[in-house]
Amino acid sequence: MTIKILFLLVFFAMMLGVGLHSRRRADSVNSFVLGGRSIGPWMSAFSYGTSYFSAVVFVGYAGQFGFRYGIASTWIGLGNALIGSLLAWLVLGRRTRVMSKHLESSTMPDFFGKRYGSRALKIVASAIVFVFLVPYTASIYNGLSRLFEMAFGIPYVYCVIGMALLTAVYVVLGGLMATAITDFIQGIIMLGSIVLIIAAVLESNGGFMEALGSLSAIPSESPATLGQQGAYASFFGADPKSLLGVVILTSLGTWGLPQMVHKFYTIKSEKAVHTGTIVSTLFALVISGGCYFLGGFSRLYGDQLQYDAAGNLAYDSIIPTMLSSLGDVLIAITLVLVLSASMSTLASLVLSSSSTLCLDFLRGSIIKNMSEKAQLLWLRGLVLLFILISVLLALDPPTFIAQLMGISWGALAGAFLAPFLYGLYWKRMNRLGVWASFFWGLGITLGNLFLGISSSINAGAVAMLGSLLIAPLAALLGKKPEPELVKNIFRCYDEKILVSRKYHLRKEE
Repeated sequence: MTIKILFLLVFFAMMLGVGLHSRRRADSVNSFVLGGRSIGPWMSAFSYGTSYFSAVVFVGYAGQFGFRYGIASTWIGLGNALIGSLLAWLVLGRRTRVMSKHLESSTMPDFFGKRYGSRALKIVASAIVFVFLVPYTASIYNGLSRLFEMAFGIPYVYCVIGMALLTAVYVVLGGLMATAITDFIQGIIMLGSIVLIIAAVLESNGGFMEALGSLSAIPSESPATLGQQGAYASFFGADPKSLLGVVILTSLGTWGLPQMVHKFYTIKSEKAVHTGTIVSTLFALVISGGCYFLGGFSRLYGDQLQYDAAGNLAYDSIIPTMLSSLGDVLIAITLVLVLSASMSTLASLVLSSSSTLCLDFLRGSIIKNMSEKAQLLWLRGLVLLFILISVLLALDPPTFIAQLMGISWGALAGAFLAPFLYGLYWKRMNRLGVWASFFWGLGITLGNLFLGISSSINAGAVAMLGSLLIAPLAALLGKKPEPELVKNIFRCYDEKILVSRKYHLRKEE
C-alpha cells in the first residue's frame, strides 16, 4: 500500500507543478485554447497519442475485445496506429494547421462556420460537441475507478471526485500548454508501463509460447467458428467481420473527433508535422497494440472473471482481474499508467468542450460583446461546469463503459468526419453536404441507441463510412459555393514559401 500511495503522490505533485508552471502562459484566449500555436513536435505527438487512449481503451475495450477476439484483437491496435495516427497526420495534419490559421478558427465548430459561411452550422456543431463529449468523459471516470477499487478498495465515488478535482486544477490554471506538458510526461509513463505489464502477465502464464498454447486450446464461443479450438490464438480471431467494425470505429473515428483534430490546430512548424507523424504512430503502436495484445490473453483467466446477477460477463472487470495477481510495484505502475491515460484524455475533452461552448456558442450569440478577460473567465468556468456534469453522469453509469465511448465516437465522427475532411480538400463541398452529414451521423447513432438494431460499435462504423458517401452526394445536389468565397479560403494552400534544399530540388537539378 505504501508503494502505491508513494507512486500516486509523486504523480499528483508533478501534475500540480505543471499547472502552476503554465499559469503565466495562459493569459489570453489564444494561449489558453491553442497554446499560441507553438506546441513543439514531441509534445504535439504525445498530446495526440495520450488524448487518443484512455482507461476506456485499457480497461473497457482491451478487456472486452480481447476476450471476444483473442490475439486477433491486436489488429485494433494496428489500425489505430496506421489509420488513426499515421494517415490522420498525413491527410489532415498540415492542411488543418494551414487552413485553421488562415480562417482564424480555434475549434471545429468555428471551422465549419467560417469554411461554409454559416453561423447556424457553427452553433449546431457546438451543441453536438457538448452533448456527446459528456458521456465519453463519464466513461473515462468509470474505467479508472475499476482499478482504484481493486488496488485500494476506495469507493467508486471518491475515485471519480478525486480525478475530476486534480484535472480541473491544472487545466484551469494552465490551459492547453499545461495539458500539452502533462501529456508529454504522461505519455512517457504510459510507454514504459505497458511494456512492463505485458511482460509480467506473460511471465505469470509461463511465457509467450506457453500462454499462446494455452489460449489455442480454448474452444471458441462464436457461432461463426462452430466451437473450434485455436480461434482465439489465430490471425483473424473468432469473428473477423465484427472485428473490422471495431477497427473502423476506433481508427477512422479520430478523423472526426474535435478533441483529436484540435491537436493539429496547435502545430508549431513543418518539423512538428514530420516528427508528430512518426512519433504518434509509434506511440499508438506500442500503447494501443500493447493494450489489445494484453487483452487477447484474458480467456486464460476465465475461472476468475466476474459476472453480474444476470450471468453476463462484466467486461470492465477483465483487465483488473488479470492484473490483481501482480506484485505491488506492478500494480502501482498500472495505476499510474491508467491514471496518465485517463487524465490526459479528460483534460483534452474538457478543454475542447469548454472552448466550443464559450467561443462558438456564447460569444457573439448570447453575449454580444465579450472582452478577452471575460472570455478567459468563461473558459475556466465552463471547464469546471463540464467536469461537474460529467462527474454527475459518471456516478450513475451504464453497465459497460465501452457503450458510452461507442455512442460518442459514432455520433461525433459520423457527423463531423466527412464535412471536415472534404472541407480541407474539396472546393465543391457546401452547406447542404454538411447538414446531410450531421443528420446522417446523429440519425444512425441515436436511431440505433433507441431501437437496438446493432451494437454501438457497428452503428458508429456505419455512421462514419456512410457519411463519406452521403455528404458529397448531398453537396452535388446543392448550390455551388460562391466562387470568390472558395477562392479566398483555398488560397492559403497556394502561398509561396522558401524551404531548404533538403526538402526541395531546383528544376535544373
